[in-house]
Amino acid sequence: MMKFLFEAEKSGKDWTRAFGCAVLMCIFTLLLTGCATEQGAEISLHRYEYGELHMASLFRITLYASNQAEADEAAVAAFQKIEELNNCMSDYDANSELMRLCAQPYGTPVKVSDDLFEILAESQRVARESDGAFDVTVGPYVRLWRAARKKKVLPTEAELAEARKEVGYQKLLLNARGKTVILTVPNMKLDLGGIAKGYAADKALQVLKSKGVTRAMVAASGDIALGDAPPGHAGWAIGIASIDPKDAKVTKTVLLKNAGISTSGDTEQFVEIGGKRYSHVVDTQTGLGLTIRIQATIIGPNATITDGLDNTVCALGVERGLALIDSLPKTAALVVTENEQGRRVYQSKRFKALKFQP
Repeated sequence: MMKFLFEAEKSGKDWTRAFGCAVLMCIFTLLLTGCATEQGAEISLHRYEYGELHMASLFRITLYASNQAEADEAAVAAFQKIEELNNCMSDYDANSELMRLCAQPYGTPVKVSDDLFEILAESQRVARESDGAFDVTVGPYVRLWRAARKKKVLPTEAELAEARKEVGYQKLLLNARGKTVILTVPNMKLDLGGIAKGYAADKALQVLKSKGVTRAMVAASGDIALGDAPPGHAGWAIGIASIDPKDAKVTKTVLLKNAGISTSGDTEQFVEIGGKRYSHVVDTQTGLGLTIRIQATIIGPNATITDGLDNTVCALGVERGLALIDSLPKTAALVVTENEQGRRVYQSKRFKALKFQP
């Protein structure tokens, strides 16, 4: 059973580390700022850190093991799993399992791997809970928006209307018994970009645990999976930095273990077209990037859930987004909006219960 640690840091080594450039691009940069001391923990474990590029992001693993050989073996296995998942879920690789699925005739049941079925099932759950604000069938929109961002020209109404025929989570059918998937209309394209890194972080953490390494953290850009607390400490101290991307100063620090935390928004990942600012987050209702300036940080049972929910809350907006978060167990959110009137900060009910280091 997961536990949230809602205590402020009391003692221990104080340090700050950024999890790669992609994290610094978030409005709320997630930083490892230290750990709170807990009496009676192991003292024979040592900290080891590793980093590799996967899914166009820096994956960092921080773990505690008794020796270098044990740590290296666990980290190598974890990165191998991440690479395996990228080969499975990439929408850039025509040979990935995901793209092979999309190439199958529509209406045909296709048996898929355990990992692909699991992430699709989780995606469909979030889609139902959010009434389609999160939707992995959004691939046709995403392709149009990638071209729009590159050319700085909006898709035409005709292009959006054609793509709309292929989008909608109800068009994706899953059969848990046989682990089969049916794409029910022609030209459907699935895109797991809104959940894949969180899922990969969770799976990498599972691999570490299978190697006997339970005190670990896997950070995939703005998506972080946390295992047991570091030895001698009450939890992983995760800092939330200033909304200003030019200011990496940590403004809040929360302790977490056996949990996930993700952040998403448009502080730097945006484009201006025709004098209007559009986010990299695609609105599943319009097919265009969001135009409101909004940032969401989500805490939940694992990184798959939080990764799926951060963009979802941005798409839903403050009121509907926080209502969704408050309806889910063991989930909390911090949302920030900004416009010409200034900046406003909103907290979900569970986020208000967190205790932060002064």
